[in-house]
Amino acid sequence: MSEGFQEKYKGSIKSHLFTDAFVKIAGNELLSTFISSLNPYYDGDGRIGKSFFDLKREELLLILLQSRPELSGLFFDYGIPGKIDLEQFMNRNYRFNVNLDRFAFLTGRSLSSFKRDFKQTYNDTPHRWLLKKRLAEARFLMDKEGKKPTEIFVDLGFEDLSHFCFAFKKHFGNSPNKLTGNMRQ
Repeated sequence: MSEGFQEKYKGSIKSHLFTDAFVKIAGNELLSTFISSLNPYYDGDGRIGKSFFDLKREELLLILLQSRPELSGLFFDYGIPGKIDLEQFMNRNYRFNVNLDRFAFLTGRSLSSFKRDFKQTYNDTPHRWLLKKRLAEARFLMDKEGKKPTEIFVDLGFEDLSHFCFAFKKHFGNSPNKLTGNMRQ
């Protein structure tokens, strides 16, 4: 779709280096109106039919590129990312719930190269390191900032609360609810 969009509108690609995992988009009238315009297209299952989906996605791309032309460099870069600093990338993006294949791709590595470089950098496997890093962050958020497990588990890359609680208890010896319960006393 994006390649067809680029061909259709012949926009020039603006080179721009984005360093954050999220790109902030300022709200504007076009974007607000676009979001409101989606409601009538949803069917009974909460989905938009393919033809309308493609049309609305194209409309959204036009709106975003009108307000932030430099996004074209992000949207239309089909190249394979070059090998980047693994430690810096992982320390910035460990919260994202993506599989190792995706982390490897985003750092410009094959899966085997990613695992090998990861072991050299952290002296641990990616799975164990990610789990420990996320759980340490969870403990900090609950202990120092008073967050509840239900407020943070998704943001830390856990798919469900029960998995988070199980991993937390296994790692720290107490359930996260005991930690938050002790804080209230």
